[in-house]
Amino acid sequence: MSHAISHRLQLRLRPPANQVHPRAVVWWVLQSAVWWVVLLVGGGIAMFFTGAPLWLVLVEAVIAVLAVVDLIVEPRLQYRAHRWEVTDQAVYVQSGVLVREWRIAPLSRVQTVDSERGPLQQWLKLATVTVTTASASGPLKIRGLGQDEAAELVDRLTAITEATPGDAT
Repeated sequence: MSHAISHRLQLRLRPPANQVHPRAVVWWVLQSAVWWVVLLVGGGIAMFFTGAPLWLVLVEAVIAVLAVVDLIVEPRLQYRAHRWEVTDQAVYVQSGVLVREWRIAPLSRVQTVDSERGPLQQWLKLATVTVTTASASGPLKIRGLGQDEAAELVDRLTAITEATPGDAT
C-alpha cells in the first residue's frame, strides 16, 4: 500500500475518542437558561399589561414546558455528541445534536490555534479551543474543555504545527 493511500485511510471520518469536560453540561444549561428567562419574562410582562388573556397564558405555559425540556435534555445530548481528538496527523472534531458534524483538519493545514474563555467559562474553569485551517469550511471549535486540558491542547497543537513542514495552505 502506498504512503498516500495509507495516509488517506488514517484520516477517515470517525467518532473522536475524547469527550468534553462534564462541566460543559452546566455551561450549556446556563447559556440556554439566559434566553429562556428573557423569553419567559417578556411573556410575563405581556400578560401583566394585557390582563393575561387565556391564549397568552397557554403560550407562556408551552414556552415554560419547552424551556424545562430543553434545559434538561439538550445539554446532555450535546455532551454525548461533542467529541474531539488530536493524532499525529490531524485534529478530529464531532459536534451537533440534531445535525451531526464531523470535521478533520490535517495538522499540515493548521494555521492558528486559539483559546477562548467567556465569563461563564471562566467561572466554570472551561475553555474553547479554535483550530483555524486553510479550509473554506472555517475553523474547528472544541467547546467545553477543562481550562487546563485546553491549555495543554493549545501547547501541543502549537508545538506540532511548528514542527510540521509546509505553509498550511
